[in-house]
Amino acid sequence: MYTFAAPISAQIWDMKYRLKDASGAPLDAAVEDTWSRVAHALAAEEAEPDLWAPRFQAALHDFKVIPAGRILAGAGTDRSVTLFNCFVMGTIPDSMPGIFDALKEAALTLQQGGGIGYDFSTIRPKGAQVDGVAADAAGPIPFMDVWDSMCRTIMSAGARRGAMMATLRCDHPDIEDFVEAKRDPARLRNFNLSVLVTDPFMAAVEADSDWPLVFGGRTFRTIRARALWDRIMQATYDVAEPGVIFIDRINRLNNLNYAETISATNPCGEQPLPPYGACLLGSVNLAALVNDPFGPAAALDEGELERLTRLAVRMLDDVVDASRFPLPQQEAEARAKRRIGLGVTGLADALAMTGLRYGAEDAAEATARWLKCLARAAYLESAALAAEKGAFPLCDREALAAGDMATRLGPEVQAAIRAHGLRNALLTSIAPTGTISLLAGNVSSGIEPIFALSYRRTVIQRDGSKKTEEVVDHAVQVWRDRFGDAPLPDHVVDAQSLAPEEHVRMQAAAQAWVDSSISKTINLPEDISFAEFKQVYRMAWDQGCKGCTTYRPNAVTGSVLEAAAPPAPQAQPKPPAPAPIDGDWSEHPMSRPGELPGMTYKIKWPESEHAIYITVNDVEEGGRRRPFEVFINSKNMEHYAWTVALTRMISAVFRRGGDVSFVVEELKAVFDPRGGAWMQGRYVPSILAAIGETIETHMISIGFIDGTARGALAPGAAETAPERGADSPPRGPACPNCGRYAMRKVEGCLTCQECGHSKCG
Repeated sequence: MYTFAAPISAQIWDMKYRLKDASGAPLDAAVEDTWSRVAHALAAEEAEPDLWAPRFQAALHDFKVIPAGRILAGAGTDRSVTLFNCFVMGTIPDSMPGIFDALKEAALTLQQGGGIGYDFSTIRPKGAQVDGVAADAAGPIPFMDVWDSMCRTIMSAGARRGAMMATLRCDHPDIEDFVEAKRDPARLRNFNLSVLVTDPFMAAVEADSDWPLVFGGRTFRTIRARALWDRIMQATYDVAEPGVIFIDRINRLNNLNYAETISATNPCGEQPLPPYGACLLGSVNLAALVNDPFGPAAALDEGELERLTRLAVRMLDDVVDASRFPLPQQEAEARAKRRIGLGVTGLADALAMTGLRYGAEDAAEATARWLKCLARAAYLESAALAAEKGAFPLCDREALAAGDMATRLGPEVQAAIRAHGLRNALLTSIAPTGTISLLAGNVSSGIEPIFALSYRRTVIQRDGSKKTEEVVDHAVQVWRDRFGDAPLPDHVVDAQSLAPEEHVRMQAAAQAWVDSSISKTINLPEDISFAEFKQVYRMAWDQGCKGCTTYRPNAVTGSVLEAAAPPAPQAQPKPPAPAPIDGDWSEHPMSRPGELPGMTYKIKWPESEHAIYITVNDVEEGGRRRPFEVFINSKNMEHYAWTVALTRMISAVFRRGGDVSFVVEELKAVFDPRGGAWMQGRYVPSILAAIGETIETHMISIGFIDGTARGALAPGAAETAPERGADSPPRGPACPNCGRYAMRKVEGCLTCQECGHSKCG
């Protein structure tokens, strides 16, 4: 029986991928049952299921081949779910009925759990005339707000968190508003944003020439290209968005450039897709293929890589037939082109175990060699499948054989394509693998560097107690198992020790053998200069990348990529609570005096049109003040019922006496699964947490509790800073699954270090 390498791996399997009945009782008794379920579901699409099911299961065993999370969770369950991760939606018509038809399609897709990408470049700019209604157009950005609100509403109804990508062309008249949109910390929180950068624009930036902003054949304005580029760079430097997509390069190198035009990607960017295109993902775990790790004969088994690649291609091809789809247009697109995205995970661990330093020239060469091996095997297998089952319906053998990837893979691949065609129009992609990498024993994610050699996580037990455990990177654990406490070799590095050019070098080496694209985040130090920052994007352009995403800690999105491997947190002594004025918890509430002193605080929650007012009144006894009652009011009627209930419950607790500071801690621990909000430069996980912090501020101001160790704000600020040890990493946004402040950005996706929840996976 398979034994999980780490407790977190078993927990993720149980929470996300283990099949359970409606009551929560497990139907997959062990992870072998999960592998068997998936293998048999996919083999059912084969002419000889009994032949392929055991082969598929053997490939899945030990997480050597890891299908994307939707396949692991949904295949073989008889549930009406899609096995595709993400979609690019249809072209948005430039009309009100068309826009809201597109919104409906997006809602239906998000409801089934699929992330979506949209190009908003087809919507006329703000101020343009709207024929027949004597009005000016709002432009694409306000309609993006509508999409954002819809996504938030879908999530509030209990659907899986939806991720969205919005793109806009660099020559759209509203491009400057698009670039600046994420500076508002309350706006477009459910979107990733990327600018579609064209080859002529990059040439204009180089020449510092004029750049026309055009829609519908009309030039609205002309600006300097370099000024726009600098504005894009400045926004990304300040708030980590928008990303940059080199869209002409994507279309030029697309195998299907004879049949489609791409203008958007899935939410994490690894799959540029046409309208209604679908994203089908899987990975080969390179960390599982290293022989004699850290030893004198350490090497990646390239023969095994080729064999597993061929099996993985067949498995993913079967998913196309096994899956359901939210919309019929998505099904038609998927089956007309049978696009798959096979990639790798565990690259950094494989490099470390074979003696190579991530980011070095020899590591980039090894990466290119391994990914060329994968690409070659994938193309040959797809040609063999075309001979066996038929090529994809839109297959043009000559165009494919003459394409960029087939040409570079060589005459054998070109001959196979000319003879049989391909079963799958595109075959390779490197996706975010945060959750499935944790599932496979915390191997390094995708082609990212090792993020942390180890870190500590806190687990809440069934009895409510807390347990701290170490999560160790797979390669580090292999070293410990083999060499004990011996120091790690110098070539084992983490993300924080890499120079920007080393990140770009690795992305470019991989991109050369990936026919779709790559999801990778180049994490940068906060103190990098703006000039150095801009150079990262120029390097990505010059070295042939199809896009570039960076992350620099900032006040809007938080420091979610800083300081890995914090030590175990030291227990902080809790400040002694003041002795209760009226003794211990009373069986009878205190009577209310006729007049009470108090304070009123105002909270402006970004998601609410109206402010919330919190009044805390105190009672004076024995020369000291203590909170006696709370009143919470707002003009927002959506808040009415719960604010009344909260007012009555908190006031009832306060009137019982004793140490009532626990009320603050309970409120501060509440997180909103739809996400919190950034208030005055820091993250607050919910309205209730904001109320709790306000009450805490009041308690400190009247001397009821000691504020020296609590990190509360000064009275009147209505916000508090999150607590953390001096040697712990800064806290990022709260996880919508477990509530911990452990979200970090990897490969363009926020992933929780505590429970493995991923925004995109």
